[in-house]
Amino acid sequence: MLWTPSVLILDSKGHERYRIEGYLPKSEFRAHLEMGLARVAFMHKQWAEAERRYDQIVQNYPDASVVPEAIYWRGVCRYKGSNDHTALGEVATTLTQQYQDSVWAAKASVWSE
Repeated sequence: MLWTPSVLILDSKGHERYRIEGYLPKSEFRAHLEMGLARVAFMHKQWAEAERRYDQIVQNYPDASVVPEAIYWRGVCRYKGSNDHTALGEVATTLTQQYQDSVWAAKASVWSE
């Protein structure tokens, strides 16, 4: 376990973009840090970079608790970068099939086709 009383991920202007609090195993801690970096890219509308970062989290940390959230935001980035609304339906399908009990599946359910 890694003790992190509070870790803030800030963008280049010092704005908080992601926060980690409490105990996390090392693999979870790394996945959360990378979520913070993806969030910074997202907030700067760097859709391709944010999508790439979210995808890396899904690929590199398949058992991490943040994977459903990364799938959700990866799909939003794909939509924002292409204006192709079918990306959102694919997110809803993936989350419903693989993470049906997650809050992220519930949030994506509005995109179900």
